[in-house]
This record gives sequence, structure tokens and C-alpha cells, in this order.
Amino acid sequence: MKVTETNINGLLILEQDIYHDERGWFSESYNEKLFNKILNRYNQSEVNFVQDNHALSHKHVLRGLHYQQKPYTQAKLLQVLQGSIWDVAVDLREDSATFKKWIGIELSAKNKKQLWIPAGFAHGYLSLEDNSFVTYKTTRFYKKSKELCIKWNDSELKINWPINPDVSIILSPKDKIAQSLKDLVL
Repeated sequence: MKVTETNINGLLILEQDIYHDERGWFSESYNEKLFNKILNRYNQSEVNFVQDNHALSHKHVLRGLHYQQKPYTQAKLLQVLQGSIWDVAVDLREDSATFKKWIGIELSAKNKKQLWIPAGFAHGYLSLEDNSFVTYKTTRFYKKSKELCIKWNDSELKINWPINPDVSIILSPKDKIAQSLKDLVL
């Protein structure tokens, strides 16, 4: 597995080994021993995943930026099984040198990249194709009462979403009333 560090400490891009033959291809999308060995190599603690989430989104759907308050912060391992998304992770770790910094990356069924997002990040994504199917593992259970949402276009974060100005994005009612980062409790 190829691992690429990003400019935000702890955030990793993973590229699986793909084995092709006349039948198609095979990959091991998750292996607990290998994954925790990778985390140890990058000075991160081993994790245990407790929940798998799946989402299917139409083109132009924007989900996020969501996070859970302490002590319910979730680490996530994401991948796209069908279609493609522009995935964004925002560092909300107040003691981090990259606090309030973000990265964006295209994850797709074609490139088969995975994104490891440690606990303490807000997360969101824009579906670039119809029927984009995202799956992700989390290290904590979802707790609705502790979830908060930052505006996708927060003026402080200045996230560069790949949005055509002639197209309207689709937001959930929850995401439509998201708050500015400065008004939220981390």
C-alpha cells in the first residue's frame, strides 16, 4: 500500500495495491494489522473501528462540514466505491500547528484512493458525479446531540470547492443552517 502524507499532520492518503487479471481486479481495502502498522509508522495511535457508514449522493450534493464535539470526535477512513467526490478535511485540533487549515482531494472509484482523517477534523464532500457511493469507517459511534456543522463556504476557512458558478449545489436542511466556525464550540 502506498501512503502519502499531506501538509496537515496525521492526514494520510492511502492507495491500495490492486491485482489485475483476466477476471478483473482485486484489492484488500482494509486490513487491521496493516492499517495500525501504518498509523504507528506515522506516530499515530492504533484504532478500532466501531461503525461503517455508506452514502449515495447525486451530482452537486454537498455534505458537511460535519464534526462531533469532544469527547465524541471521530476518526474516519473514507473511500469511494462508485463515482467521485471532492473530499475536504478541516483541522479543528486547537493544539495543532495546522489548526483551521484544510485539504481537498478527489476520491473516486477510478483512483481508488482512501483518506485517513484523524479525530479532531471537520469533514465534508461534494459529489462530482451522479450516484457517487461513499463508504467510511469511524472510530466512535455517531452521537446526534454532539454533531455540529460548519458552513461549507465559511469565510474564515476559504475552502476552494470545485463548483461551477452556474450550478446550484444541493444541501440538506441541516447543512443549510450550518454556522460559521467562529460561532461554534470545538
